Amino acid sequence: MVTGAGRGVGRAITERLLAGGDAVVALDRDDAALDWLNGHPAGHRAIALAGDAADAAVTERAADLAQGAGRLAGWVNNAAVFRDAWLDAVPAADVVGLITANLALAVTGCATAVRRFIAAGSGGAIINVSSHQAQRPVRGALPYATAKAAIEGLTRALAVDYGPQGIRVNAVALGSIATERYQEFLGGQQPAAAAATQDQMRALHPLGRVGQAGEVADTVAYLLSDAASFVSGAIVPVDGGRSVLGPDPEQA
Repeated sequence: MVTGAGRGVGRAITERLLAGGDAVVALDRDDAALDWLNGHPAGHRAIALAGDAADAAVTERAADLAQGAGRLAGWVNNAAVFRDAWLDAVPAADVVGLITANLALAVTGCATAVRRFIAAGSGGAIINVSSHQAQRPVRGALPYATAKAAIEGLTRALAVDYGPQGIRVNAVALGSIATERYQEFLGGQQPAAAAATQDQMRALHPLGRVGQAGEVADTVAYLLSDAASFVSGAIVPVDGGRSVLGPDPEQA
């Protein structure tokens, strides 16, 4: 089960899991964004569902569809809301609402997954998609950074609470990834400005580039697999080293 599966990282994760032979329920709020699954080579293993991942009725429906296709073994909370706010300019209640809009997507998905895993008695794996901003926020992105920090706390707490039931919970903390959203951001700039942005992005990541959605998908697929059977409560950076880079004005 993958949320936010219509495009970007969510789509890449879904494609990677389908390629590995899994059946996947692909959930997205935008019905049209799931059109890529029409006629997919995976056939009946590719299950599209339109709906809000923060709505428990929707996640329960997704779990039903997944269990109709086989054993529900993994749940990926990837869907996110990108809305910036400055605390001095926006009412506190509105900021709390923006934080909740992101956090609810993970909490609702985790709740459904945990309950289904326990009822089945066979354990399972949950992956929450976080961001480098949970540790090193970008200015103006307070709601998003705060929600992602909470999601990392949620990941650790669930790993502790439900490890005895054989449920593993991990998170991937992403750096900048070359998704459609990133390309649209560049496309909205003049060529010189876009080139400068790309230079800045290369400098922010020690590997000298932004990441690819497929690289995230490979990490998620590993964490869902039996190869990661003793990995739980981990926050795995998939960020090209961005979170460990400390710019220094004295550097040569």
